[in-house]
This record gives sequence, C-alpha cells and structure tokens, in this order.
Amino acid sequence: MILRIYTIIHVLISLLGIVAGFVVMAGMLSADPMAGWTKFFLVTTVATSVTGFFFPVKKLMPSHIVGIISLVLLGAAIYARYSAHLEGSWRWIYVVGAVMAQYLNVFVLVVQSFQKIPALKALAPTQKEPPFKMAQLSLLGMFIVAGYLAVSKFKVLML
Repeated sequence: MILRIYTIIHVLISLLGIVAGFVVMAGMLSADPMAGWTKFFLVTTVATSVTGFFFPVKKLMPSHIVGIISLVLLGAAIYARYSAHLEGSWRWIYVVGAVMAQYLNVFVLVVQSFQKIPALKALAPTQKEPPFKMAQLSLLGMFIVAGYLAVSKFKVLML
C-alpha cells in the first residue's frame, strides 16, 4: 500500500514537471524566462529524478542511469539560471540542460506508457518493436528541433 502511494506521488510529480517543462520551453521560444514556471519545472524535475531512486530494486536499472543524467543536466541548468544569471555561454547551457532534462522526462513517460497502457503494450510488448522505436525516434527529433529553436530564440532575443 505504501509503495502504491509512493508511486502515485512520484507519477504526479513527474507529470507536473512535464507540463511545467512544456510551458518553460514555450517561454524559451518567445524569450520569456518565466521565472515562476522555471522554478516549478526545475524543482519538480529534480524531485522526479530523486524520488525515482527510492523504489525498491536490487540492482542498477536503466531508469537510474536516466535519473543520474537528468540530475547532472539539471545541476548545470540550475547553476546557469540562478548562479551564472544566464550570462554568456550559460544562457545556452541553461536552455540545453533544461530541454534535455525535459526530453528525458518525456522519454520515460513514453517508456512507461508502452509498459502500462494495454493498447501500446500490444503494439510493442518488448519495446524493441518498430512502433516503440518510431515513437522514441519521433520524440527525439521533435526535441532536437525544439531545443535548436529554443537556443536560437532565447539567445538572440534575450541579449
């Protein structure tokens, strides 16, 4: 019962972080730093990664690797945003770190969707099938484009 409640809390934090991340990315595209949304996104995304480490498992899992990478990216983004004040190269480091952390959150959402939603699980039961690969490849492509545009717009319009 406690694990179920913990899982629900973890998922809710993750979903809130993902929604906030898309709002923050939209702000990047319009050169709006969105201070409140940014703080909420960073806090919930850090919380998502941290809470992921407390599930009872006996070995290092791919989800732990994703969590470690996400925390490194978030550390850079947080430093760039709040300590370096987006000055110089820290502006694009913030954008890239935040967008990549958002990508990892959505990547995990897609993985979990293919594991938990019966219709998707039927399409890709082992997550090695073409529908899963196409979903993840499409997601990666969208984030590469969005990240490039965010770096370009946030950099040019904020200078």
